[in-house]
Amino acid sequence: MALNPQLFPNGMPVPFVNELFVLARDGVEFHVDKIPGGGQVKTKGTIYLSNIRMVFVASKPVGEFVSFDMPLLHIHGEKFNQPIFQCNNISGLVEPVVPDNEHRALYSTHSFKILFKEGGCGTFVPLFLNLITSVRRYNQQSNVGAEPRVDPLQAAQTPVDEMMRHAYVDPNDPTRIFLQQPTSESQLRRRNYEAQPAEHPI
Repeated sequence: MALNPQLFPNGMPVPFVNELFVLARDGVEFHVDKIPGGGQVKTKGTIYLSNIRMVFVASKPVGEFVSFDMPLLHIHGEKFNQPIFQCNNISGLVEPVVPDNEHRALYSTHSFKILFKEGGCGTFVPLFLNLITSVRRYNQQSNVGAEPRVDPLQAAQTPVDEMMRHAYVDPNDPTRIFLQQPTSESQLRRRNYEAQPAEHPI
């Protein structure tokens, strides 16, 4: 997890080298805890899903909170919930991305929840679950006989194109699937996973 990853002026996350955005989903409510200086945050905005990470971008900043980056390799305990009297949601835990020069004990695991308040989730949920399974499988295969690594950028090698060709699109789900990569004013791409302050707040 990284708080306030770099965004383009239009709110789209600045991609990493070899990162492919799969979809964007507007109108979700996002809950996350243990935010430095903010505790628990509940806000609405857009979720972006790529072959490396999931990024929530708030519609309006909440204090210092503008966006939240969750590497797929750091997510665990994810669960799709269908409560009777509330909206469908995905809950789970995400481990922080710890800088090389800092100790892991200084960072705690975050719990998160993504609530689908505007329309169905029949496109988003299967793509998210399939992608996270594929990322884990690839990471296990590439680390056979070696010390397990959890480098978030290793997820870039997952077969996203194949997954997208067989994706089911739910007509009740307002998720936008990227058939080609969105373009922005800049061709800037990030090469590492260092947490940086938001340079372009919404």
